Amino acid sequence: MATRTKTKTTRDIDKRVNAIRSDVEALQSDVKDLAEDTVGLGSESAKVAVRTAEAIALRALRLAEETASGMAGDVEDWANDNLETARKSIRDQPISALFLSLGIGALFGAIFLRR
Repeated sequence: MATRTKTKTTRDIDKRVNAIRSDVEALQSDVKDLAEDTVGLGSESAKVAVRTAEAIALRALRLAEETASGMAGDVEDWANDNLETARKSIRDQPISALFLSLGIGALFGAIFLRR
């Protein structure tokens, strides 16, 4: 009977060891899947962050372009408005305009000759 009890005990231990091995293999598989999922989530988060950064950069570019075109239009309007005033002043006082332009030309000439 002692041999029979050992055999039964051995079988019980073998069953338990096999169950533990099966559980460990399942745990290893789950950990491997979890690691792969974590890497996938990290990659996906990085992709989302890059897409978000690209969207923000494009929006900033559009806003800068709109601002620049608006400012260019404002400068053009200001120049056209003041150009008419300058033309009127030159027509009213051509000699003064001639001497003013000669003086400015001489000033620029002196500045550029010294360099």
